[in-house]
Amino acid sequence: MVPTVRPRRSVLYMPGSNTRALEKAKTLAADGLILDLEDATAPETKVEARKTVCEVSAAKAYGKREVLIRTNSLTTEWGREDVIAATGSGCDGILLPKVESATEVLQVQALMEAHGAPPEMTIWCMMETPLAMLNVREIAGATPRLGGFVMGTSDLAKDLHCAHTRDRLPMITSLGLCMLAARAYGLAILDGVHLDLQDDEGFAQSCKQGLELGFDGKTLIHPKTIALANEAFSPSEAEIAWSRKIIAAHAEAEKDGKGVVVVDGKLVENLHVENAKRLVALSERIAELAADLSS
Repeated sequence: MVPTVRPRRSVLYMPGSNTRALEKAKTLAADGLILDLEDATAPETKVEARKTVCEVSAAKAYGKREVLIRTNSLTTEWGREDVIAATGSGCDGILLPKVESATEVLQVQALMEAHGAPPEMTIWCMMETPLAMLNVREIAGATPRLGGFVMGTSDLAKDLHCAHTRDRLPMITSLGLCMLAARAYGLAILDGVHLDLQDDEGFAQSCKQGLELGFDGKTLIHPKTIALANEAFSPSEAEIAWSRKIIAAHAEAEKDGKGVVVVDGKLVENLHVENAKRLVALSERIAELAADLSS
């Protein structure tokens, strides 16, 4: 698939069995939603939740926001039917839990395509086990239908027997491996959740760290954190102004056959212009989402 610039600053998990929450999500300023049939849905409600989530997705209730449906694993009694139902739901992508190999991705792809998945529907992978970290390159290159990774840092910390500290130093290797693989294969990548809803300072620190590491945004478990995540992962006005300036200056230099230009004392090459164009496109998409939400 051709990589697209799409806002993913804030992607909120929504329990698939909670109809009130799914309705409330229509008014929330999250860039994306994960309609969850796995961890957030009790076994006795999974079948009904599947129906509800797919109906909401098919109705395009969330406008231009990205909608992912997190299914149960194919190894469970619900997984196969989850994938089949999600394939026909009109969602943007199917998020697979606890992926540990390319084979699992290809099994889901085959099931999707056997049931008429549109070409633009992506597969996303939860990266949340030590084996996933060791196999991340083969997972990232499994199929062009792959859209991105979502870090499952809570499960990862459990399996690693490591502390889930504020600086997340015990997980830096895992985060870095997934980041490298995602960027090497042109995938999006979302940071894991921050579990302490009373720790606003820690959440802000986690967002800052995630941005510095290169994540596209943060997965969230409560609407109260949306605004902070959106702010943290949005290009600033100064960044956008500078980006537009160097794009224009470099374009003028190219007319004269030059590949580099000095702007305000700083050397600007094509690599800087590429990132500047990405930031400008991102800011434009963010504005479109905001307009869609307010309409």
